Amino acid sequence: MRKITTYLFLLCTISLWSQKQFQGRAVYQSKTTVDMSSWGAEMSEERKKQIKARMKNFLEKSYTLNFTTKESVYKEEAKLQAPGTRGFRFGGFTGGGIKYKNLQANKVLESVEFFGKKFLITDSAEKPKWELGSDTKQIGKYTCFKATLVKKVGAFDWRNMRRRGRGRGKGKKPSDKSKTTKVTEEIEIPKEITVTAWYTPQIPVSNGPGEYWGLPGLILEINEGTTTILCSEVIMNVKDKETKIEAPTKGDQVTREEYNKIVKKKMEEMREMFQRRRGGGRGRGRF
Repeated sequence: MRKITTYLFLLCTISLWSQKQFQGRAVYQSKTTVDMSSWGAEMSEERKKQIKARMKNFLEKSYTLNFTTKESVYKEEAKLQAPGTRGFRFGGFTGGGIKYKNLQANKVLESVEFFGKKFLITDSAEKPKWELGSDTKQIGKYTCFKATLVKKVGAFDWRNMRRRGRGRGKGKKPSDKSKTTKVTEEIEIPKEITVTAWYTPQIPVSNGPGEYWGLPGLILEINEGTTTILCSEVIMNVKDKETKIEAPTKGDQVTREEYNKIVKKKMEEMREMFQRRRGGGRGRGRF
């Protein structure tokens, strides 16, 4: 009965707004946690603190989502680094990309930079297979409903990378190899994770942060593995230069599959280069 009531509420809200056209901006804070304890005695506590401090700007980010009922642009906000600190990059990923979604045209574009080279990745907007729940919670002034999704994890999703065999130890079981992908001798990634979303029908836009969309309301929170993305502010019917929605155009145009192959090849080159250097040789990979 509770689920039926939930669905009726959603349908009524959507029908009231279906003919309206509006534009808004949502601000999100993203935070990824790293379990340094899995490195155990191999790394001192002081060294762990130093690494965490260097990684903070990389693991804690701010984003804006400018949206209408049909399209959106999601991009990272520039952040000043503290004096005396150096930026942190994971491999050749620099962050700061732009993701454009046009749900009416079934089109997704993502502008990224990898090892100093810009790419424009094209995707189709395949609707995520959400399972709607009846649980609710309040985020700011909005009533949000829960939805879950089982997501396949990409081979280079750094946010879900973890140390291989981190479950080893007294009373602990090692990782199930059938459920993980080996990245290196020390790093692995789970093949699937469960994503939890909290969306509000009070803002009936089928959109959300990053790659997430497809729910009967704006997604205000995402819990994905070790990453949480939380909306801190929503501004409706605002029209200024900051809310202008334009598809990115810069970079070599590639499909998602082609881009993944480029990343895989480059990472293999870097691994071989590292092994040669450890053995006293030299090498330099390039695109």
